[in-house]
Amino acid sequence: MNSERTRLAALYGGLLVMAGVLLLAIVYLLVSEGVYAGIVTAVAPAVPTARMDVGSVPAPALPTSDWAQTAVLEPGQYAVAQKVSTAAGDAALSQLLTVSGVSLAVYSALSVALAWWMAGRVLRPVGVITARARRLSGSNLHERLALKAPPGELKELADTFDGMLDRIEQLVAARQRFAANAAHELRTPLAVQRAAAEIGLADDPPPEKVAWIRDKLIDTAANSERLIEGLLLLAVSDEGLRRRERVALDETTATVTEALAAEAEKRDITVEVTARPVTVEGDAVLLDHLVHNLVANALRHNHPGGTVTVRVGPDGLEVANTGPEVDPATVPLLFEPFRRARARRQAPGEGAGLGLSIVASVARAHGGDVGARANPGGGLTARVTLPTRLPVARAQRR
Repeated sequence: MNSERTRLAALYGGLLVMAGVLLLAIVYLLVSEGVYAGIVTAVAPAVPTARMDVGSVPAPALPTSDWAQTAVLEPGQYAVAQKVSTAAGDAALSQLLTVSGVSLAVYSALSVALAWWMAGRVLRPVGVITARARRLSGSNLHERLALKAPPGELKELADTFDGMLDRIEQLVAARQRFAANAAHELRTPLAVQRAAAEIGLADDPPPEKVAWIRDKLIDTAANSERLIEGLLLLAVSDEGLRRRERVALDETTATVTEALAAEAEKRDITVEVTARPVTVEGDAVLLDHLVHNLVANALRHNHPGGTVTVRVGPDGLEVANTGPEVDPATVPLLFEPFRRARARRQAPGEGAGLGLSIVASVARAHGGDVGARANPGGGLTARVTLPTRLPVARAQRR
């Protein structure tokens, strides 16, 4: 900070001193140009007409003023006026140089002091920002600069810094919630496994009970694996895309719905698909997970005899489902990790609240957006918009 203040003070002070030197030089030139002529004009009428031995003393030329062109001077008068004007002019210029030099020295000292003070005033908000940034930690992210200053670049910088702190605080809070929720979700299956092993296998249980406990442990382990895979997928999509390729979103949707047809039939849910040719640039694996999570979420949060409608077109991907009513106020929260519209009621293996958060993360990684709305009769409609390309000609599927 001191080095920047020194440089600014040197710059401001140097400019002020240069301006003072330039001003004094201009004043000196202007005064020296007219001082002799002005003295001759003023002194000549007062000189008596008398003979004087003026010798060969050099003198400035006659003034060019209107008075000099009309006045009639005797030779003796003009000679005396020349000698007086020369001596007076030299004395005046010498005095002017002395006074100007002293004034310039004082002015230079004041200029440097003023420049140092101005530099400190200008850099004070930067010092406040630097000190606050050094003190920031996870425990005081709520602090803000709240700089009170007139509108300007430094005020804008301080406000931008406060906005950045807002975003960082929100991000840290979200990560803390995510870590706490992930720990809770991972602890639940471990507790189930431990309870099954300690209680179920105590006192030499019969083979049927051992088989049931074995199946329970396997299902719980599968749940844990799916949760870990979801967490890894969320982390990968948050990092952004490492590769891009042309992906036929309509074909991906058709493949995913066909793969989930057995689950839809098991739940007695009708799936209706309307797909127009759409090509996007992105990661085929991540886009497959995006479509799968949307359709699977629509199936699992539905009721027997319900429907799931899937539409693909230039506007993006839309998945609507029937089901229980959803509070509109909770809809935006569904895209956060481990958020559910209702209390945990899924059966083993049906996910852990990461489905829509993975959808939102994959959409962001592809430069898209995701949104949802609650349907009036119950259920949810989720829409994903992605940057699309013109569809390329593709062979019709048999």
